[in-house]
Amino acid sequence: MRVFDGGRENTERMQFLTKKENVTLSDLEIQWHPAFYAAARLELSSNRTELDFQCEYNLGKKPLQIDLLVIKKLGDAQIENEIGHIFRQYNIVEYKSPDDGLTIDDFFKTVGYACIYKGLAESVDQIPIDQMTVSLFREGYPRGLFRSLKKYGLRIRKKCRGIYYIEGLFVPAQVVVTRELEGRGHRSLKVLSRNALEEDVRGFIKEAQRFAGQGDRENVDAVLQVSVSANNELYEKVRRSSGMCEAMRQLMWDEIEAEVKKGRQQGLQQGRLEQARDTACALRDMGLTIDSIAKAVKVSIETIERWLAEQQVQI
Repeated sequence: MRVFDGGRENTERMQFLTKKENVTLSDLEIQWHPAFYAAARLELSSNRTELDFQCEYNLGKKPLQIDLLVIKKLGDAQIENEIGHIFRQYNIVEYKSPDDGLTIDDFFKTVGYACIYKGLAESVDQIPIDQMTVSLFREGYPRGLFRSLKKYGLRIRKKCRGIYYIEGLFVPAQVVVTRELEGRGHRSLKVLSRNALEEDVRGFIKEAQRFAGQGDRENVDAVLQVSVSANNELYEKVRRSSGMCEAMRQLMWDEIEAEVKKGRQQGLQQGRLEQARDTACALRDMGLTIDSIAKAVKVSIETIERWLAEQQVQI
């Protein structure tokens, strides 16, 4: 599976097992889209060898981007996850974060992306319209959108809980309401919420441990970063509970190891500074000038003066 991450947004790592300053959600701009791309890969991981994910696919030279383009590399591949049952060869995906709305214009803009993607192919009818689909993901039920779609003569059919097929278009389309999804296979999407459920968080952490590949672990990390940012208190509660601390420690091993290494380096540096300070004070007692002491212990004159002043205060 090839993954193309154009214009990847920066995400701020949250440290589970270290003290941190109090940060409110209003202070933190959560980058939902990269986590959604990672969640989509986890959702469809059973078919990883048959799908090609291209994130923020540029439709042309100007910055007009599809959130996620999923290409079936084998036309007859059967997608296991329910959200992929509608998929054909070329699948246009639009994701709306919990803070975004989903209007009739958003819907037709996504359908328009499909048309532009087809129209910009290198040769005539290279991308057959009957091999395209459109999917829109949102956490909450889009009541206004569905009302508008019905007004335009389109039909909404509930394929299963959380997945709604839009019928009557020239291209198959679906709306996925992540809050309504059921089953263990959808937890990577369900935890992308400001109000994630504890059972989904616990389930995702346990299931995430089975992902051994480097790419999967990076996707798990991307989902966790955003989910923790949006649900910090819940994750702290889960971390303190029996059995979860070790699971989270394993998932965040790279971050923890980095913190341990950082702590060791800081400890060594602190030890060297203390030794230099003791040497500086001893050299002063021997009558050396501040300039000579600074050259001997290889620190600034200002630092030597501060150390000697502190020694006088202690005396």
